[in-house]
Amino acid sequence: MPVRRAETAEDSQMQDTAPTQPATPDAAPLAGLKVVELARVLAGPWIGQTLADLGAEVIKVESPAGDDTRRWGPPFIERDDGRGGIETVATYFHSANRGKTSVVCNFGDAADLERLIALIDEADVVIENFKFGGLKKYGLDYDTLSARNPGLIYASVTGFGQTGPRARQPGYDFLIQGMCGLMDLTGSPEHEPEKVGIAVTDIVTGLYGIIGIQAALIERARSGRGQHVDLSLLDAGVALLSNQGMAHLLGGRNPTRVGNAHASIVPYQVFPASDGHFVVACGNDGQFAALCRMLGLEGVAQDPDFATNPARVRNRDVLCPMIAERTAARTKADLIAALEAAGVPGGPINTVAEALAEPQIEARGMKIAPEGLAGLRTPIAFSRSPMVLERAGPVLGNGTWAFRSRRGDG
Repeated sequence: MPVRRAETAEDSQMQDTAPTQPATPDAAPLAGLKVVELARVLAGPWIGQTLADLGAEVIKVESPAGDDTRRWGPPFIERDDGRGGIETVATYFHSANRGKTSVVCNFGDAADLERLIALIDEADVVIENFKFGGLKKYGLDYDTLSARNPGLIYASVTGFGQTGPRARQPGYDFLIQGMCGLMDLTGSPEHEPEKVGIAVTDIVTGLYGIIGIQAALIERARSGRGQHVDLSLLDAGVALLSNQGMAHLLGGRNPTRVGNAHASIVPYQVFPASDGHFVVACGNDGQFAALCRMLGLEGVAQDPDFATNPARVRNRDVLCPMIAERTAARTKADLIAALEAAGVPGGPINTVAEALAEPQIEARGMKIAPEGLAGLRTPIAFSRSPMVLERAGPVLGNGTWAFRSRRGDG
């Protein structure tokens, strides 16, 4: 059943913990930037939401049926649609569409298409995630639009990019996590490969998209010309391999799953407590020595088999059971407090609910409530520029076919 949302005391508390600077759009970092979003689901909308949080005006162009994620539930919420009715939308949609307005466009309708192209003529940025070449028949491809608007930054998000043998194939996060090597690095070696619990390649592609768009905008300030930003989920997934990729390219290794341990650092894993499990993350020899003192493992930190990180990696099968035997006799709360006192990085394994109730999360204002609708803010805090976080995801078709001001006038 959908959940009917009204502002609650919890919402008010979340508003109180949000950043205290006034969110004046004209003072936001990207104030005046005009963005047209021809994107659905997650990677493209994540770009648009972040640009909106940074002050850009983002008009989301949706089909008459709306973004697919409006129906990706449960859970669903109900809210006033502003036209005397109630709109029922999945919470998934609201995770990636804050701060935008929505217009409905049928690409097969000549009048709708004409209005859309006129809107793009006034835009700084277009974000799209259609299949390779899919927009060309409508005159919405980069070459056609940039001929009309030479300063246009046009960001394309696809599974495999605009070039290569797979360019025309569809790509989804789960598929990409498998192809890019990420799943083979995730999970226990005794079990099947596992995906990350969120659509991580979508999110990371969105973040790289923001970087690419902002870099293109800076370059445009020098050259006066826009350009095409080509973003691929597979490229982003491979980039995520980071140190594991370098272990293969430079070290000749083929890394695979090590569960909750770390391939290159010990001890850096989950350990048992008497009432559950917790995390220890020793990043250097000094932290390891402090951990040994805390656990009463006298002399272990000075033992040549364990004194350095390379030695500990070689001898993890001996060392980690020694640590686990000591931690299993103490409670999580006792161990975490002792780790903090000793200066050793460690902490709980929170559920989503527990993570969102963490005092540090509250203190950082990560929970917000635009228009009374709970959400998570973009995790950027400026010393003087405010974010723009007052508007929830849009009701389908709630916007107008015009930017608030012409480029250069506001």
